[in-house]
Amino acid sequence: MKSGPAAFVLWLVCLVGVCGLHRIYLGRYWTGLLWLFTLGLLGIGQIVDLFLLPSMIRQTNMEQRLERIEGHRA
Repeated sequence: MKSGPAAFVLWLVCLVGVCGLHRIYLGRYWTGLLWLFTLGLLGIGQIVDLFLLPSMIRQTNMEQRLERIEGHRA
């Protein structure tokens, strides 16, 4: 399970110039690297992510739960 507060702390790390860590933490590696190399899409993507972050956390946790359930069935 991914932690909401941890994701928000990683989002805040962008204030020191390292953007995208929250996306990498949530398993969105390619967009995380894009954010990292473009400074959060010049800051615009980083601001949008502030509002999208709760839904990204829920989606990642739901995907992990489904993988665990499917793993128990096999």
